Amino acid sequence: MAKDTKQHALSIGIVCFGSYGGSGVIATELGKALARNGHRVHFLSYQLPFRLQQSEFLENLFYHELEQFHYDALSAPMLGLELVAHITRMMKEEGMDIIHAHYIVPHAISAAFAKSVLPSSRTKLVTTMHGTDVTLVGKTKVFYELAQWALDQSDCTTAVSQWLADQGEKNFSLNERPRVIYNFVDCSRFRPGIRRIPRECFAPQGEKILLHVSNFRPVKRIRDVVAAFNKVRKEVHARLILVGDGPERPRAERLAARLGISDCITFLGKYPNIEDFYSIADALILASEYESFGMAALEAMACGVPVVGTQGSGLSEVVVHEKTGFLCPVGDIECLARSIITIFTDKELARKMGLAGRSRAQRLFNEREIVRQYTRLYYELLYGYTGDDILPETSADKLALD
Repeated sequence: MAKDTKQHALSIGIVCFGSYGGSGVIATELGKALARNGHRVHFLSYQLPFRLQQSEFLENLFYHELEQFHYDALSAPMLGLELVAHITRMMKEEGMDIIHAHYIVPHAISAAFAKSVLPSSRTKLVTTMHGTDVTLVGKTKVFYELAQWALDQSDCTTAVSQWLADQGEKNFSLNERPRVIYNFVDCSRFRPGIRRIPRECFAPQGEKILLHVSNFRPVKRIRDVVAAFNKVRKEVHARLILVGDGPERPRAERLAARLGISDCITFLGKYPNIEDFYSIADALILASEYESFGMAALEAMACGVPVVGTQGSGLSEVVVHEKTGFLCPVGDIECLARSIITIFTDKELARKMGLAGRSRAQRLFNEREIVRQYTRLYYELLYGYTGDDILPETSADKLALD
């Protein structure tokens, strides 16, 4: 069988969230990278993924916004059925080779239903577990049986960390252990030295800048971030910038007001060009109860920013304790504060951690290597071979490996 790029370019449907969160980020970046490598990529989401909003034009990349169907006789939204119907139509009209569902509920469930509607279709279903779809949403009584069924119907299941693969095995009866394919970062975009925002905008008196990036869900423990910062500022002149939004923001704002530190904290909200803020940060803090991977940590490391995070989850596979940052027990605000103060007051240590983080991001989590792993998986499912010889090297790949 000839293995030229044109003959074996794939038609790939990516079903993902468009909101500000790790699963949507990695799904979007993966789709863009696959399109740059010559594959035909179709995104399906309820809203335009924010990482597509300022993306370069690619003639083989398409976006399908899910239409919500309204009918007087139906008093409740039909979101699940609409998604199934749209995936089914995509499979028929676009001749999908792969449907890649990011997050089990509702994406993998809907894709599995679509496959059952078209039993003769050759389309393969890949489901990527991202975190709370395994640890929280998917294992609830409401969704458990459907989530289990969708995983059984998937041709392959992947997880973004060994920790999450363990959780998947613990919470579901899987035919085989999920294949671990880590998240990746574009090291040409996320790199040290980008200064589009002057530090003086946020630290006019030369204060240290502590950064937090998340979707502000309870699992992120935003109030621990504020409490740790309160201890830091008693010893170091510092500012805290929180990028993102979500249900925990009002509680964090109230805590900041109660502690009298609101004037030292900026709640920025959602911001698309997040690399602008890594470039001025002296450290990133993630106080999460758990992280299935820790995309913000990886992006910070790629920018040469030390990370202070929590132990016992996928974040420990990204951040190396005392090498690229510090890891503390969950809820240990003293440890978080002490670690940040150490980074802020030991310039040489901070420099070494930043260099080590950048090196680790380039070696283990670069775009080319992770996209190659996904592409191998697709070709294994469809043709029984990896397709390594049809992955062209691009200038972005070279930058990522510098």
